[in-house]
Amino acid sequence: MPRKRKLLAQLSALQSNSSFPHFDALENGNAMPDGDSSSKSSKYFAIEERNSSQLEADFFNQPCVSLAKSFLGQILVRKLPDGRELWGRIVETEAYLGGEDEASHSKGGKQTQRNAAMFMKPGTLYVYQIYGIYFCVNVSSQGEGAAVLLRSLEPLQGLDAMRELRRASRKGPAKPLKDWQLCNGPSKLCQAFGIDKTFDQRDLTQDAAIWMAPGHDLPGEQDVVVTTRIGIGSRGEWAQKPLRFYLRGNKFVSVVDKKMEREMAATGHSSGS
Repeated sequence: MPRKRKLLAQLSALQSNSSFPHFDALENGNAMPDGDSSSKSSKYFAIEERNSSQLEADFFNQPCVSLAKSFLGQILVRKLPDGRELWGRIVETEAYLGGEDEASHSKGGKQTQRNAAMFMKPGTLYVYQIYGIYFCVNVSSQGEGAAVLLRSLEPLQGLDAMRELRRASRKGPAKPLKDWQLCNGPSKLCQAFGIDKTFDQRDLTQDAAIWMAPGHDLPGEQDVVVTTRIGIGSRGEWAQKPLRFYLRGNKFVSVVDKKMEREMAATGHSSGS
């Protein structure tokens, strides 16, 4: 509960600088029996104006690895067509450098219709499809063809809507998803936030349906685990490059590197030092 109250306080602080209504209702009347403070009614998320508290172009205009680390702790915001807003704290990212990066869709500087967003200005969304059904969302950075994959989010607001969207994407009857299961993977977070191919090439600094808000209580180097990326085992030496970053001890991360975390605990230093 202390962590939940802390997150609610951070949301209230963000909302004080924007057009958002206050969220006392989330902590009081709308709290679930198990402490889940997800919305039970869209009236708390009916926003008439564009959020004025957001990360601007200068934030995204940095090298890929730097941006991947800087995303940790920031908040992805998605405004649904019905006015509800979904908020998720970014807790896991991967950097794809382009050029020599064998795991990047833009390796060798190859530019196609599919990956065009990777070559656009920093802050541009690159959304691609895998297995013909799932989507993944990336954000372009400095560097020719470089982009950051958003791997996992910690849901903060609109959890009921996220469950609805995840349920609509799943086949057949299924058990209700727990909070930590909503966005703990790149395709899962796209489902939960209603992100599909129509979001490809959108500008996070200009779009009215999706943007990033500055997080509070951002992590320090000692809080960030630096390890290898997921699902690229056939990419030679690039499969071993430390280009995945996640918040140490966060239960919403998709895949935990226990060995690296043990090493960090033993040395008392960050894995990137």
